[in-house]
Order: sequence, then C-alpha cells, then structure tokens
Amino acid sequence: MPISSSLVAGPTPAGSDPPQTPAPSTLTSRDRRVDLLALVAALALAVWVTSGLWADPNGRAITVNSSDQALFEWLLAYGAHALTHGADPLFTSLLNVPDGVNLAVNTSITVYAVVFAPLTYLIGPPATFLVVLTLNLAATALAWYWLLSRHLVRHHAAALLGGLFIGFAPGMVSHANAHLNWTAGWLVPLLLWRVLRLHTPGRWVRNGVILGVLVAVAFSIAAEGLFFTALACAVFLGTWSLDRTRRERARAALPTFLRGLAVAGAVAFALLSYPLWLHFLGPQRYHGTGFDPRIHAEDILAFAAFPARSLAGVAGLDSSLAPNPTEENSFFGLPLLILAVACLVLLWRHAEPGRRATLRALAVTAGVFAVLSWGPRIKIDGHILDVPLPYALLGRLPVFNAALPSRLALVVAPILGLLLAYAVQQLARARLDRRARIGWTVGFAVALLPLLPVSLLTIEREPIPRFITSGDWRGYVSEGGVLAPLPFTLDVTPDGQRWQAYALAHRQGEFAIPSGFFLGPGGPDGRGRIGPVPRPTDALLAEVAETGTVPPIDDADRAAARADLRHWRVEAVVLADRVHGAKFPVHVDALLQAATELFGPPQRVNDVYLWHLPPTGAVSGLTGVGRWGRD
Repeated sequence: MPISSSLVAGPTPAGSDPPQTPAPSTLTSRDRRVDLLALVAALALAVWVTSGLWADPNGRAITVNSSDQALFEWLLAYGAHALTHGADPLFTSLLNVPDGVNLAVNTSITVYAVVFAPLTYLIGPPATFLVVLTLNLAATALAWYWLLSRHLVRHHAAALLGGLFIGFAPGMVSHANAHLNWTAGWLVPLLLWRVLRLHTPGRWVRNGVILGVLVAVAFSIAAEGLFFTALACAVFLGTWSLDRTRRERARAALPTFLRGLAVAGAVAFALLSYPLWLHFLGPQRYHGTGFDPRIHAEDILAFAAFPARSLAGVAGLDSSLAPNPTEENSFFGLPLLILAVACLVLLWRHAEPGRRATLRALAVTAGVFAVLSWGPRIKIDGHILDVPLPYALLGRLPVFNAALPSRLALVVAPILGLLLAYAVQQLARARLDRRARIGWTVGFAVALLPLLPVSLLTIEREPIPRFITSGDWRGYVSEGGVLAPLPFTLDVTPDGQRWQAYALAHRQGEFAIPSGFFLGPGGPDGRGRIGPVPRPTDALLAEVAETGTVPPIDDADRAAARADLRHWRVEAVVLADRVHGAKFPVHVDALLQAATELFGPPQRVNDVYLWHLPPTGAVSGLTGVGRWGRD
C-alpha cells in the first residue's frame, strides 16, 4: 500500500480518491523535467550558500564558527586514519593526553568519515568538509522533494517548493555554519519513509531491517537529530491514531507495525551496541551538557523574526534573538507564519474527515515542538521570565538533558514545508478566479522571497605552519608522542587539531596533543564541558593568548609548568608565527614572552618557535628558565 494512501496522505477534496504513489512508468515528461529542475536548483542553492568557502577551501573558514569547522575537519581526518590503521573510530588517545576522548558522546560522524576517507586522503580534510557540507544541503532538499513527489503529493511543482523550502529553511542555513550533523537533514525523510512502511503486511521483517540500518547510520551522523525525529514520529502517529476516524485503521495496523519496530530496534541495537556502551558506560563519558537550557532556548519572538543569512537579513531585518548565529532554529518570519495558517485553513476546508486527522496531527506536532523549543522558562525578546514550561520537567530526563531545547524548533520547518506543498497542490486543482490566484501568489512571494538564503560569511584562516606541512615535526616528536601547540588547543584556539588533521590525512604519522576541542566530563554538577579541566599552565597561557597581558611568572609557576608537562608527557612545545583565534585575535608576541619565561629560550625551527624535550618526557632537570634546546 503506498504511503500516501495510508497514514500521511495529503488532503484531497471531499469525496475524491486519495492520491496514489505514481509508479516510475507513469511519470510524465513534465514530471521528469521537474525532477531535473529539483536537482539543478538544490545543487545551485547549496553551492551558493557555501560559495565563500569554495573560493579557497584550505585558506578560508566560516566566520561565526571556525572552531566547529576545525573539529569536523579533524573528525574526517581521524576517521579516515582509524579506518586505514585499525584504530578505534569512537575513542582516541590523540587528544586530551593522557585521558583520551570518547568520540561516541561527541558528534563523531563516523559514517561520513569512512565513506569519504578516499576523498579526505586525496584533497585533504578542509576540502572534504566543504564537499560534505554542500552535499548535505543539496541532498536534504532532494530527499524531501523525493518523499513529497513520490509518496505524499501528485503535483511535482508543489513537491519542489516544499522540498526546497525544507532543505534551505532558516534553521538549515544557520546550521550550515559548520554543522555537518544538523545539515544532514536528508536522513529525516528516509527515516519517515521507512517508519511509515512498517505497517505493510507481510514485509515487517524486511522493513524493520532497513529501518534499523538507517537508525544506526543516523545515530553516527546526528544522534540528536535522530532523537528529535523519533519524538516527532511518536507525537504525529499518536495524535493521528487517536482520531476517531482512524482508530480502527490504526488498531488493525498496530501488530504489524510493532513487529517491524521490534526488528528495527534489534538491528539498530546490534549495530550500535559498542557506541551505546561507550555513550552510557564508557570512559570519558558525561551526562548532560554544560550549556544552560534557558539560554539555549528559542525566543518566542524568534518564530516571527527573519534569519541573518537571508535576503531580509542582509536588508537589515535580522535580529539578535538567537543565542548565537548557528542556532537560528525557527526564524520563519511573520509573513510565513500567517501564510501557514492560511494554508491550514484552506486544506481543512477542502479535506474529508479522514484527511483532517493528518492535518490535526501535523498541527499538534508543530505546536508541541514549538512549545518544547521554548525551553524551561519563557523567553521573550531576550528576557527570561519566571514562567515554567513543559521542558522544565523533560530537561531532567536522560537524553533530554544532553539536547539543546532551541533545536526542537527544527522539527517545525518540515511541517511548514508539507503544508506549503499540500496547499500548492490544492490551489492547482481548485478553480480560482483571477483575483484569488493573484492573492495567493502574492502571499507566497511575500512569505518566501525574504527567506531566500544568501552565502555564508567567511574569513581568511591562518595557514598551517611549514613545520607541520613539511613533516619537520617528526624530528622532534616520536611516533605517537605528544606535541603541545601554543596556545593549548580548545574551541577558541583550534589550530592544534588542524595541524593534527593535516598530519593524519597526509600520512605523516601520529602525534598527540594535551588538550583539544571536544565534549568531556568535568563540567558543573557532573555535567559535560568543552575541553579538559584546565591545569595551571594551559589556563595561564590561555589568558595570555586572549588578553595579551603577561602576568609576573615566578619559580612556582615554572614548577607547575614542569609538573603539567610531565603529566601530559610532552616532547615538544610549539608556537607558530600566526595563530587562529575563533573568537578573538591571539596575541602571539605575549605568548612567546610568557612561554620563554616559563620554559626558557626557544629554538627557531622553520616557521615556529620550539621548546624541545627528549622522548622520555623527563622535565625534572629543568630549573628556573632552564634550557630546552636540542643538543
């Protein structure tokens, strides 16, 4: 039975037959042309949004989120290295020496790292990152267009509008600021397709296996998005099945659906047993992020605001209602919200009772996720009111406590896209007079044109030093030994992971670093934090890097530095001439002064300053500003 004639059929005029899934042989030449247009439009928009990086993939970075870009580049490089060297893809000792990093509780994108490993070795992590980001955007629009045109609506132009809107919705463009996980929206229509296939009689084993594999892939790429998709399916199907016109049908389909769901769960659990063990029981795990859910909640006014990277945004109609530029998760604009209500009224008026169950379920799902996205307390125009919301209870539960509530608003965009597609199909069938057609056309234009995306902002990124690219580092660090870039690697100073990614992707060998940009234990109230808990030396140098002020350094500071270097097993400390700061300019001259007072005079090697230790990491012989140079 086609999906469109079962659970999620688009509303049809009263008394008419439900739309059937068109077989490939029945597709008209016009439909094929729309398919081609969808492909061209999706790719063109994806390249346009990321065009600032295409000018120089290795030399440019996303302005507002160069730190996450560096992290995902590292994940691609490490995943390829793990695949070709038999290393654990979900736990690494190359970061956060000596404790390591649990990548299963981070966004490991293992599937991407494996699939694109040949490309990573061929063109490097930054260019591979750009390819994946661009394909994510295009594939999301195309996957939604496919689901709409093949299973939900018969009108391919309506499906094209819906698919392009969902694929380039404000939240998607916002997360295109370096989030390879959240831009993988193509997973959602595939998951929905297989969930809605579970009730097919006689195929519950096959359908369950396929869904289970998809769940495992989605967990690897975007576990938080998978969680939201499962919640949305539960809310939608629960609301739909409780409708009095659908109860008998839902009751009849339930046994087959549950059998298929059990198979999917068993397959997914088998494939994810090790990642799940690491996630909940493994070393360096954490429970709950260190992000404040009140801050990372969607402002109520944000739903009617315009996004920054849109025509309306560049025209000056943007706002500062998001916690940061990568989290504009709603930002639909008031005209689109009004249009969505008008579309819902139009569809409701022309729908038979059974189709109204689908509309009601869509509306309820959108409402539930909008309210949950508001977080534990109401926030209006940046002001948090002491008015509790449902998320105040849910946020204490496992899994919920590791999610950011504002991102729940991302579920609303596909629902709006579905309503737009259904409405365009309904309007194409209706016999409207000229005035009504002009009115609807103007309404769609006023709502959608301001949301057309513009390209992401990019900046020049400091180059990887020749000391790394030439392989000179191998003369000072043993295979797998510890190299400490200054300032120590964190989200705001990500160069160390970029250097490491270059070495891994160019098959130079391994070096570890003491710190890193990752989520791990050590946050407030037992929650997670970004990077390791600071030790005296990295905390001191991080402050110098940001402020440019070198505090008085005495023998106690030097003794602490010797203890820290011994703890990290450091063989070489390196300071490049140019250092990238993701949030502030790094004061290299002040760092050089502070490091010299701590470690003694450095060597000049190629284009870096270097303090060298023997491979044993013995630093007990250092006294005062003792000498580190190679003999």
